[in-house]
Amino acid sequence: MLLIIGGLIVVASVFTGYVLHGGNLMVLWQPTEVLIIFGAALGSFIIANPVHTLKETFSRGLQLLTGSPFNKSFYMDLLSLLYEIFDKSRKQGVMAIEEDIDNPESSQIFTRYPAIMKSKELLAFITDYLRIISSGNMAAHELEGMMENEIDSRHQEIEEPAHAVNKIADALPGLGIVAAVLGIVITMNFMSEGPEKIGLSVAAALVGTFLGIFMGYGFVGPTSIAMEHAAKYELKAYECVKASVVATVSGQAPQMAIEFGRKALPTDKRPGFQELNDHVRSK
Repeated sequence: MLLIIGGLIVVASVFTGYVLHGGNLMVLWQPTEVLIIFGAALGSFIIANPVHTLKETFSRGLQLLTGSPFNKSFYMDLLSLLYEIFDKSRKQGVMAIEEDIDNPESSQIFTRYPAIMKSKELLAFITDYLRIISSGNMAAHELEGMMENEIDSRHQEIEEPAHAVNKIADALPGLGIVAAVLGIVITMNFMSEGPEKIGLSVAAALVGTFLGIFMGYGFVGPTSIAMEHAAKYELKAYECVKASVVATVSGQAPQMAIEFGRKALPTDKRPGFQELNDHVRSK
C-alpha cells in the first residue's frame, strides 16, 4: 500500500507542477523514447544477473505490492512454533521431535503454522538445526557460529534482488541520455525544416533524459530500498530462530528460550511479553 501511495504522490507532484507551470502533457507522450530507455534497461538487467536473481527479483517485486509476510503475526507464530518444539523435546526427550522435523508437512505441530510452512527456506533452516540438536552433542557456541555463517550467506542472497534493481536505477539516467542523443541525431535531419518542427524534435529528445532521471530516482531507486527493508525483516526471522535455538541448547526453559528470540526482533514488529504468552497459550 505504501508503495502505491508513494508512487501516486511522485506522479501527482511532478506532473501537476508541470501542468501548472504551463506544460503540455501530450508533449511528454513519446513511446519511442520509452521503448529505447526501458528496453535497454530490461536487456541490461538480463545481461547482468543470473536466472535465479531474475526470478527472485520478480517475486520480491510482487511481494512489495501484496505486503511482506514477515510481520508481527508471522513472528508470533514463529516463536509459538519454536516453543511447542522445545516444550515437546524437554518433556518427551529430543528423540520425540525427530518425526516432526523429518516430515514437517505431516507434523501436528508444524501444520498448525501455515505461514511458516510457506517460507520454505526458513522452514529448512529451523528443521536443519533441530536435526543437528537431536543427532549430536554440539556446544552452544559451535552451533551459534554455524548458524551465523548460514545467516550471513542468506543475507547476501536475499539482498541480491535489491542490489540488482539499484544498479538499474543508477543506469536509467544514462540510458535517458542515450535516448536524448539519438533524438538530437534525428533532429539534425530537420535543420532545413521550420523552427516548429525542430522544436518538437528537440522536446522529444529531452523527454528521454527526463524519463530516465524520473524513473531512476522517482521509482526504481526507491523500490530497491524498499526491497532492502523487506529483506531485513526476513533476516530478523532467522536471527530470532538462532537466538531461541542457542538459548535452548544452553539449557534455558522453552518460555525463556523464545524470550531470547523475541528480543532479537525489530521493535516495531516485536510482540509484547504478555501478548506472546497469550498467543502461545492459544495455540
